[in-house]
Amino acid sequence: MTRILANWSVRIGAASLLLLVLVALAAPWLGTVDPNLFDPVSRDLRPGETGTITMLDGDSVPHRFVMGSDSYGRDIYSRVLYGTRVSLIVGLACALVALCCGVLLGLVAGYLRRIDGLVMRVMDGIMAIPAILIAIAVVALWRASLTSVIVAIAIPEIPRVTRLVRALVLTIREEPYVEAAVALGTSAPRIMFGHILPNTIAPLLVQGTYICAFAILLEAILSFLGVGLPPDIPTWGNIMAEGRVQFVAYPHNVFFPGVFLAVTVLAVNILGDGLRDTLDPRMAEARARTQVIDEHA
Repeated sequence: MTRILANWSVRIGAASLLLLVLVALAAPWLGTVDPNLFDPVSRDLRPGETGTITMLDGDSVPHRFVMGSDSYGRDIYSRVLYGTRVSLIVGLACALVALCCGVLLGLVAGYLRRIDGLVMRVMDGIMAIPAILIAIAVVALWRASLTSVIVAIAIPEIPRVTRLVRALVLTIREEPYVEAAVALGTSAPRIMFGHILPNTIAPLLVQGTYICAFAILLEAILSFLGVGLPPDIPTWGNIMAEGRVQFVAYPHNVFFPGVFLAVTVLAVNILGDGLRDTLDPRMAEARARTQVIDEHA
């Protein structure tokens, strides 16, 4: 753990993500209002202007629009902060679903050769279809909801995790300690989950960060195209989709959610790169060789 935290990429990525998580959790206490409250009088206000918000009881109260308002008079600041929750939930949930399914299929395919061919041909078939087409098809088959979007985004990532785990299993199963466990009559499930799986954790952590970043970005794309989450759920993609028509006159509708999206994806990727540099033995050897060369130079 000390070696991981010593990497500056891990520090920067983890600190940025922690800040975003805190922002998402503290959204109700950061001067926000209900992201779906609107007032036609306060439409298309620029950042910093003051207008009114119509509360659920019908009363209009003064409100300062820190990031401006959209064409319906809703507070962009509130919608962006509450959209942070949705994006982080989608990213983490998609990564967990893809990792759990991919690890199970990869372990079975790599250790049990009888069904290896069948499992991998199915995975190859899924990988042959673009991820966004699979996501659109899955969302179109079921009612658009947070669960259906998570499943739709996670499905294209399962084959990638499966192939990674299978490749690791094919290598690890030839190690002496695995052969010793087989000779002692240890059951296949115990070998897979007790001896092989722990040695795949490091690359899976790195893969999980990339899946999380891709899921956040794909969710925004689906919402931007109008096939993601419904408009009553604030997401960065929804906000940008609703503001793209008036982008020239009111760029703040697209700018602020776009900045949050870019920062989040960048933070996750930086964290993944840091974990890869720290946990990958080949990267560690390359760094060691570089240091030796620099010392002699």
